[in-house]
Amino acid sequence: MKNNKSERGQSLVELAVSLVILLYLLSGAVEFGIIFFQYVQLRDAAQEGALYGSMGPTGDIDSRVRSASSSPIDLSNADPSDPLYVKIEVTAKDKTTGLDKSLADACEGDGLTVVVSFDHRIFMPFMSTFIGDTRTLEATVTDTILSPACP
Repeated sequence: MKNNKSERGQSLVELAVSLVILLYLLSGAVEFGIIFFQYVQLRDAAQEGALYGSMGPTGDIDSRVRSASSSPIDLSNADPSDPLYVKIEVTAKDKTTGLDKSLADACEGDGLTVVVSFDHRIFMPFMSTFIGDTRTLEATVTDTILSPACP
């Protein structure tokens, strides 16, 4: 088969266009993997805090969550002005009414909810144009308080 002079660079152009699309898809898969791994870490930390709090909600649940892990997110970062800040919320709910109550008043049978959230910064080029610069990852775990016994 005879090649025309006008078709000489066709393969190179096709490779360049295809390579850009493939690299963009690959970086999207890497971004998703990082987000998923960070979410799993947040969920495990929330679970650790809820389990610790269920044994006695008067303990320092926040410190327990922050010491649960340091990779891929440094959970010990408690500075709200830092963009890598990890937010932790701990609430207790009365077992009969379902209303919020203070942790000091929580007792056996009440619910304890730990919410851990983190703002993941999107690193994939051009994606922030479509979905924004950050995605908030949030893990929520609710456990039943086992002690102390209610008066």
